[in-house]
Amino acid sequence: MALLQNQCFNNWGQLRKAGSNKYDVRLRITQQHVVDSSYLYSRYVEIRQLEALIGIADHGSFSGAAEVLGTVQSNISNRIAHLERELGTELVNRSNGLLTESGEIVVDRARRILGELRGIASDVSELNAEIHGQVVLGMIGSAGRWIVPLLLEALKENYPHIALHIVEGTNSVIEPQLVKGQLDLAVLAWPISAPELSGVDIFTEDLVLIVNKVHPLATLPEPLTFSTLAEYEILLPFRGTPIRREIDEASRLEGVELKPLIELDGLRTIASLTFDGYGPSILPATMLSRHLRDKFVARHIDKIAKRRVMLATRRFGFPAAPVRAIHALIIDVVRHASNVPDGVYLGKASTQ
Repeated sequence: MALLQNQCFNNWGQLRKAGSNKYDVRLRITQQHVVDSSYLYSRYVEIRQLEALIGIADHGSFSGAAEVLGTVQSNISNRIAHLERELGTELVNRSNGLLTESGEIVVDRARRILGELRGIASDVSELNAEIHGQVVLGMIGSAGRWIVPLLLEALKENYPHIALHIVEGTNSVIEPQLVKGQLDLAVLAWPISAPELSGVDIFTEDLVLIVNKVHPLATLPEPLTFSTLAEYEILLPFRGTPIRREIDEASRLEGVELKPLIELDGLRTIASLTFDGYGPSILPATMLSRHLRDKFVARHIDKIAKRRVMLATRRFGFPAAPVRAIHALIIDVVRHASNVPDGVYLGKASTQ
């Protein structure tokens, strides 16, 4: 079975277009091979109860869950109370609205259950109609600047009935959401730290010093050495982030340590500070937009690795047809992109 799942997982690009089915389902919880599990056999959990619990987890309150699910708070309270009675445990702490330890466990499984149910509807309808469904895609900001326009254009042409939602963030924000099932797939920087995720390379890009043309570093011969950079304060990504690990590894090999003016876990914010005149920064080359090149320049740095960007998914489970479609579409639009940004390199994909 594991071999079969892996074979299916690696053939996402071979798709038929599909439609959608509406379904109303009640899930019966059973547990086999456990001696005293018979008390579960006569109990039922409704999908709307799981949706209510996920709503509270994502929006922090009963009222927030009610708003997103299009109902009233009393209905959410009733659904959670019923779910707690069925499972015999408290799922939400009523004093602060946070999930209990049991609630966190149930939410993690509930996300996977609802994802599989959406997948059933999409996969069955795929046999005879257009692909319908929703896909939530995580995206690091530097990649989104040029991939999203290509993706949206291709989406309209190939899969007009897929509703694509894009969540922008850093690896540290996006990875946990992908693991929990809040996202279906994500464009992330290498390395991907969560063992539950795997990824395929889609492109690499230069890491460069972005600096105002009037700054002393803007006129020095290229490539700039880390010894030279260490003489200046530089805006840097937060320690431990993928891009900062690349910077620190390269500087250590040169026997120097850079002086950070400030450290941030957000490349867009770092770039904004540079463009507002607070100092140079080491960033992906794509962060320097064409309209800013009259005042700023990207300077190559000696002996620093290119940044790898990957398309990540969860290792286990078989994604629904819309997710497989978007996965294949992202790889295709990147592979065949023309006029890619300066400093971006499209090459043979590899996996992590």
